[in-house]
Amino acid sequence: MLQFEGVTIRNGDYLLDADIAVADRGIVGVIGASGSGKSTLLEAVAGFLPLDRGRILWRGEDISGRDPGKRPVAMLFQDGNLFPHLSVTQNVGLGRRADLRLGAEDKRAVAHALERVGLGDLGARRPGELSGGQRSRAALARVLVQGRPLFLLDEPFAALGPALKAEMLDLVAELAAEQEALVLMVTHDPGDAVRIADHVVLVDGARALAPVATGALLEAPSEALKEYLGDWSL
Repeated sequence: MLQFEGVTIRNGDYLLDADIAVADRGIVGVIGASGSGKSTLLEAVAGFLPLDRGRILWRGEDISGRDPGKRPVAMLFQDGNLFPHLSVTQNVGLGRRADLRLGAEDKRAVAHALERVGLGDLGARRPGELSGGQRSRAALARVLVQGRPLFLLDEPFAALGPALKAEMLDLVAELAAEQEALVLMVTHDPGDAVRIADHVVLVDGARALAPVATGALLEAPSEALKEYLGDWSL
């Protein structure tokens, strides 16, 4: 499991409390109002933000004190963080080695990841030569090639149109199942969670609430969830 044991996370003057646990595989949507602390939760798991108290455990091991690079985490941000002067293959290769000194196994992993996301014949191109959807696929390939069991997605497809976003979400679901990974996916659109998430964590009132099965979004939402959803419907 991924466990937050009595955690308080500091982000500037803002504090977020979390005392929850989620399964170690599947997809968990993280939703809440703008500024509620959704990204803060992910950044703490990644090691980018300190804990004021408590600890974060992954499969029973305390990862709270580990450097970000030594955590079992791969993170995908909204902008994808692709380097414009590097080829797609090189951008994905950064997920294996920061110095891009790739061995034969690394190169095979990069090629496989590009094939898996549908970019097998575009590795020589640079990000500026790709469509928005293709750039998202390249960024996802870099997550995939790291071989980490915990994927953190911070609204990576928010800028895509509805059809393309749905395609990318479905690809995430396929890859998560293949890798037996846990995906924590921040989204401002509850429809994203309904489409692929097994459970949902609502961040409300500076607290991350315990995950609920995604079907409860519409069937029996809590009062906090009702307030967040407002008039939203599928």
